[in-house]
Amino acid sequence: MAQQIGLIGLAVMGENLARNIERNGFPIAVYNRSWEKTEALLAGHAKGKNFVGAKTPAEFVAALERPRRIITMVKAGGPVDAVIDELKPLLESGDILVDGGNSHFTDTDRRVAALDPSGIKFFGMGVSGGEEGALWGPSIMPGGDEATYRHLEPILTKISAKADSGPCVTYVGKKSAGHFVKMVHNGIEYGDMQLIAETYDLLRYGLGLGSAEIADVFADWNAGDLQSFLIEITAKIVNFKDDKGGRKPLVDAIVDAAGQKGTGKWTTQAALDLGVAIPTITAAVDARIMSSLRATRLVAAKTFPPAPKAIKTGKKAAIDQIRQALYASKICSYAQGFVLLAEASKSFGYGVKLGEMARIWKGGCIIRAVFLDRIRQAFDRDPKLANLLLDKDFAKAMKTRAEAWRKTVQLGVKIGIALPAMSASLAYFDGFRRARTPANIIQGQRDFFGAHTYERLDRKGIFHTEWSGGEDEQRSRR
Repeated sequence: MAQQIGLIGLAVMGENLARNIERNGFPIAVYNRSWEKTEALLAGHAKGKNFVGAKTPAEFVAALERPRRIITMVKAGGPVDAVIDELKPLLESGDILVDGGNSHFTDTDRRVAALDPSGIKFFGMGVSGGEEGALWGPSIMPGGDEATYRHLEPILTKISAKADSGPCVTYVGKKSAGHFVKMVHNGIEYGDMQLIAETYDLLRYGLGLGSAEIADVFADWNAGDLQSFLIEITAKIVNFKDDKGGRKPLVDAIVDAAGQKGTGKWTTQAALDLGVAIPTITAAVDARIMSSLRATRLVAAKTFPPAPKAIKTGKKAAIDQIRQALYASKICSYAQGFVLLAEASKSFGYGVKLGEMARIWKGGCIIRAVFLDRIRQAFDRDPKLANLLLDKDFAKAMKTRAEAWRKTVQLGVKIGIALPAMSASLAYFDGFRRARTPANIIQGQRDFFGAHTYERLDRKGIFHTEWSGGEDEQRSRR
């Protein structure tokens, strides 16, 4: 009997997703470039289960029922193209090829166009949740031809994470929508992680709390409006004892240089191209780059002492202020991400439903958080909502936290603790709510040195002024 689906790429994510698929009742064929990985899976977790291992691409394709449904879980870039080149001569019109890796959305569009004449349907599918999510239920973001999605839907619905609002999967949109949505998910994740790191910095060095105290603070916050996967794991990480010996927290031994795989940078680049401001996410990317300059930072630390001094009084009030500032900042990170999704959907014709993105991110994925329900409800009330900050519930939440937010950023400035993402969030909020910004000065400057023209508030038309001519000489360019 032919297998219902196939999967290529048996690194940890691929193997776990394959096990998830089979456990949920779908016979699966698997293939890996090195037979040893396939052999190890068949002799281990797959032993006695409904797996078929293939030694060659041809053998793999022959094991599948039609239309063939194939998920690739290989490294983004060249490896994906190599797999496509191997499979294309073996596939037929109507077969479905799904890229489940973190590919750049422009690569997905290119692959869709390249395979279209052959009738092979290519899908870009975001998968979030890490190794555990892949095994027990990730958040899944598939994008491509909507009619073809119906052939994938029964399987993806079964293997996805389940939240109280339903399976954490939906048809995301046309073309490269799946990979674009996953990229933005990761961008929001960058912002969220940086904000939590800055919060830890304030608690540890700004308030002088011990690791056990900080763990208790995060655990307490995870029981309230900040409840989320990242807050939950941070509560466990901050006081986890060094597993290499000793009684100190492991985090104290970890090098303070954060890695990145590029999706945060891609999010910032896409936002620049689309003209969308995402300063919190961009600040998080910058912070990771700054963290990587460790050798230079060590020199600078000696050049510009002293280190931050912890405050000695009012710590309980400060902890609550920091909590409120973190919440408000996180909302800004999500708001920026959703504005970017909306603009991309309009510009690229994706057809993304923003409320559904909030719904499928409630379970399985890294940025799952209790307030995603509130985000979904905001878009249910107004599917064309321009910005989450304009929703009545979120507007109220931001207003009630604004003072504590400012005090928290002021604390960082006062004692010398950098808060790039939190400060960027506050600046985003302040800039967003200004009826009139100082951009009129910039327009004046641009017209002065480059005759770039400007518009006026009191009359229609495009104007240029001879600024160095003495008299106020304006010429209307209509």
